Amino acid sequence: MISWFNKKEVIFPGNDIKTDIHSHLIPGIDDGSQSMEESIALLRKFEEMGYSHLITTPHIMQDYFANTSDIIQNGLSQLRSEALKNKINLSIDAAAEYYLDEFLFEKLNKNDQLLTFGNQYLLFEMSFMSVSPYLNEFIFKLRSKGIRPILAHAERYSYYFGKVDAIEDLIERGVFIQLNINSLTGYYTKPVRKLAEQLIDRQLVHFIGTDCHRMDHLDRINEASSLKYFKKALNLPLLNRTL
Repeated sequence: MISWFNKKEVIFPGNDIKTDIHSHLIPGIDDGSQSMEESIALLRKFEEMGYSHLITTPHIMQDYFANTSDIIQNGLSQLRSEALKNKINLSIDAAAEYYLDEFLFEKLNKNDQLLTFGNQYLLFEMSFMSVSPYLNEFIFKLRSKGIRPILAHAERYSYYFGKVDAIEDLIERGVFIQLNINSLTGYYTKPVRKLAEQLIDRQLVHFIGTDCHRMDHLDRINEASSLKYFKKALNLPLLNRTL
């Protein structure tokens, strides 16, 4: 017999925040979706989870995924077209998840146009092994150009474990923090989950995202949606709701 008293309330993220800002849904251009059929299946799942707006963010990483604005925009156009054919009622935009290395820093110095979204937000990531030597100057130069940096999945960088103050320092210098929903399930390791919970406790999270590469990422979010810290995250003034 099912005990309804012990049943956990499930709140799908899309029903609350509506917009996801971190995913890899354009097929065949990075380590995310590898076919249009897979992308359509993912879009259907996002729709089921209550999302109405997706800002998909293909990797731009010189040595692995040398994507350009043209490649991403052409891929977005095809994805939108197929979504329309399949009667998927989602607003789909695209930006990028930039890897902070010398190539990105050179683009910034040359004033190359960078892919942003919303209120001039730019999503970037770093090596999981060590802080980028370009980080401080990168933040300063972006901010001086009116671009607002978002650090992707801040809880996953091992050099920030036990160093929440270092992330708070980034925020004080103008960096916004994005947290992966699945970090709350222990998907990426227990230390990642612990830091994610600490960031939520200290209200140092500005955006949450799926970082969806494949279907199992969305399936795990069903698990996250019943967790205390997921509900606590939704009580933060998340900027997803402004997009």
